[in-house]
Amino acid sequence: MSDPLDSPLVPPALREALRLAPDNLPLLLHVAEAVLRSGGLAEAEALCKRALALDPRHAGAKLGLAAAFFQQGKHGPALVIVEDMVKGEAPPPRALLLHARLALHAGEPRLAARQYARAREADASLTDRELEKQLGEFLPARPSPQLPPKASAPAPVAPTEPETPSFDFGGSEDDDESEKRERLPAGDLPGETRGAAEPEKPTTTFADVGGMDTVKEEVRMKIILPLQQPDLFKAYGKKIGGGILMYGPPGCGKTFLARATAGEVSAGFLAVGISDVLDMWIGQSEKNLHGIFEQARSHKPCVLFFDEVDALGANRTDMLKSGGRQIINQFLSELDGVASSNEGVLILAATNAPWHLDPAFRRPGRFDRILFVPPPDQGARAAILRLLLKGKPASEIDFEALAKKSDGFSGADLKAVIDVAVEAKLRDAMKAGALQAITTRDLLDAIKRQKPTVSDWFQTARNHALYANQSGLYDDILAYMKISK
Repeated sequence: MSDPLDSPLVPPALREALRLAPDNLPLLLHVAEAVLRSGGLAEAEALCKRALALDPRHAGAKLGLAAAFFQQGKHGPALVIVEDMVKGEAPPPRALLLHARLALHAGEPRLAARQYARAREADASLTDRELEKQLGEFLPARPSPQLPPKASAPAPVAPTEPETPSFDFGGSEDDDESEKRERLPAGDLPGETRGAAEPEKPTTTFADVGGMDTVKEEVRMKIILPLQQPDLFKAYGKKIGGGILMYGPPGCGKTFLARATAGEVSAGFLAVGISDVLDMWIGQSEKNLHGIFEQARSHKPCVLFFDEVDALGANRTDMLKSGGRQIINQFLSELDGVASSNEGVLILAATNAPWHLDPAFRRPGRFDRILFVPPPDQGARAAILRLLLKGKPASEIDFEALAKKSDGFSGADLKAVIDVAVEAKLRDAMKAGALQAITTRDLLDAIKRQKPTVSDWFQTARNHALYANQSGLYDDILAYMKISK
């Protein structure tokens, strides 16, 4: 959007003051609050993001951004911010109130009631009769006030009933203290943040990837061309970076393609697994994940690849009360680049089970390209076999005949075929005392011994594509299996 200060909702005096002191954080938040109260939701969002760029940990700026998201109906991003704010021992009462509203919207009235009660107990001015009516029986009754002896009862005061939520933009002086008081399990203190290894520089390119032409083209348009022709993409307002989610049966080359993408543009490559992130200590997993993103941002351009991403981003509806939700919230926050820009960070992820991934990851701006990576077709199988046999002793090989006989094989299955044939030839070579060339017959025999491993995956995927495909996400699976809706 254009400069939010140009909005007519910004009072002229405040606009001029902020232009003279653009890094004045209290003034910036004061303007954001004024704009938000006047209905300038998008402008308030932009101003709060500016504030977070100056101080990424400022509680008031984070709460203001969450408020702007909430009032725009962007409940997912608002939840990411608020859940991070309320996990400490003394969370801001207004963050608890907003968490209650978000939980109620998500169909969790018990959680909403619990958070509202905490907010009301911490700050009685946050009492909201309309919200209490919506929470109904889930809200615990407040105890009757006990008057001191020999004291007359005070005059009743009508509670405040705001028509719309009001949010405090002030920061908390106790932020650092709550950080120090973070609860840890018994034992030694956690060590240094993991996941900050130096990016590698792959030499693999698309020329080393057999088939996958459609997927390559999508990756080329989304990631490679913006780096090779930045001026052209800048003219159209397209940023360098973004995310692609690849899904499909195991062993079909998703990881190999990610590494080749980095090699194609001479970018750094960081491969992230579950063990690089998960930690037994409370809050340490989120710090590990943040450290990985920061490492990628400091080595632009960099391809950040998350393998089996569903293990880190499982659907939050399945784990509302689990600590794993905090990791998901941190992941979403890093993808959004709320506190740090992801310009030049190319994010690829792979999963065999996209139906387990939280829907928030599929929002535009996160993984906004979702690509089905099927088993290789006949031409791709021939190309893969050529690549796998490169440098090995082989006679004239009929790759087309091998490709026809290996229908339904994944790239990993074809590698297993080569391994079986090589092992047989090694035995022959040791007996003969000389190299023995691999023949087409050797490979055909190996294909007979090796069965395709993707059939079980397609049985599961078929059920999701037929009965849980309201958004059309799995239409490519149906097309591959030649099933009509």
